[in-house]
Amino acid sequence: MSTPIVELKNISISFGGVRAVDNVSLDVEPGQVVGLLGHNGAGKSTLIKILSGAYQKDSGEIWIDGQKADIRSPRDARHHNIETIYQTLALADNLDAPSNLFLGRELTNAFGFVDDAQMEAETRKIMARLNPNFKKLKEPVSALSGGQRQSVAIARAVYFNAKILIMDEPTAALGVHETKMVADLIHELKSQGLAIILISHDTREMMELCDVVSVMKNGQMVGTERVEDVTEDEILSMIILGKKTPDAKAS
Repeated sequence: MSTPIVELKNISISFGGVRAVDNVSLDVEPGQVVGLLGHNGAGKSTLIKILSGAYQKDSGEIWIDGQKADIRSPRDARHHNIETIYQTLALADNLDAPSNLFLGRELTNAFGFVDDAQMEAETRKIMARLNPNFKKLKEPVSALSGGQRQSVAIARAVYFNAKILIMDEPTAALGVHETKMVADLIHELKSQGLAIILISHDTREMMELCDVVSVMKNGQMVGTERVEDVTEDEILSMIILGKKTPDAKAS
């Protein structure tokens, strides 16, 4: 077991008197894929938005790489090499892949003009590493498939030195081939040592992609299990019943 790169300790946040996240802790190690499961309203997206800087916690601590971190905005999160890919992907449909990859962080030449050729070359390099089959660099991303759009969003995160990648429902509404493409990307990123947090409703997919699954219900952490030590039915019981089943092994 290596030292966790992410440690969320006793995190809580309330909205209008409702405790959306209640004293939740979560660890993620480098090169580990952690799945966060639970029904809508379980608190999993809220917890992740605290780590990504979209929300500010009411109490608890965030530790990154063994150091206490003060994350109050997405910029703070990026400072700690945390990148988030939301389900909407936040891509500019009318722009091509290189323009999206460098959106807001454009490369410029010696004269201060945007260097389109350099951005295209850098995009080719990162795509060769992540998804060698990706060839549509000059088409607007609106013309790309769902898996290809995910590739662009992931490439943007990785290019800017993400060490911790949060992915919210990365395969939602994708077909079988597209889902496999995203799964391959996740395995590749894991092999490169990134820590990945996946949010999903799909227990079977999480069992295939993740090393560890954590289940939340009603704002609380039900439990965390190593995938190899638990069955899909046991995880479903945790999601539905809000408690570990008697058969589930201790993690």
